[in-house]
Amino acid sequence: QVQLVESGGGLVQAGGSLRLSCAASGRTSSTYTMGWFRQAPGKDREFVAAIRWSGDSTYANSVQGRFTISGDSAKNTVYLQMNSLKPEDTAVYYCAAGRSFSVYQFHYTYWGQGTQVTVSS
Repeated sequence: QVQLVESGGGLVQAGGSLRLSCAASGRTSSTYTMGWFRQAPGKDREFVAAIRWSGDSTYANSVQGRFTISGDSAKNTVYLQMNSLKPEDTAVYYCAAGRSFSVYQFHYTYWGQGTQVTVSS
């Protein structure tokens, strides 16, 4: 089992920044892909970004150029730096871990509880 705990969410004005953290514990593996997903009220959960511990990363078009995903393997922690935030970025953000480098939720086995990000206009 792998446990994931997100932190760093909060309320920020449009144009501002936040950094989310996801700490992994348990039976973690360097072969896992770590991903961030988000779910806005009334909408389906969607892919945001993913990273392999080797450094490969990918982003949703909606956040490309504004968000940066990174990882610290020594701390088993993944970060999501979010800049130039927009009201439409408001959502619960979830961290996930899986064995495939994928943008699809069903490829991820472990999920955190989520952290709320609210961007005011």
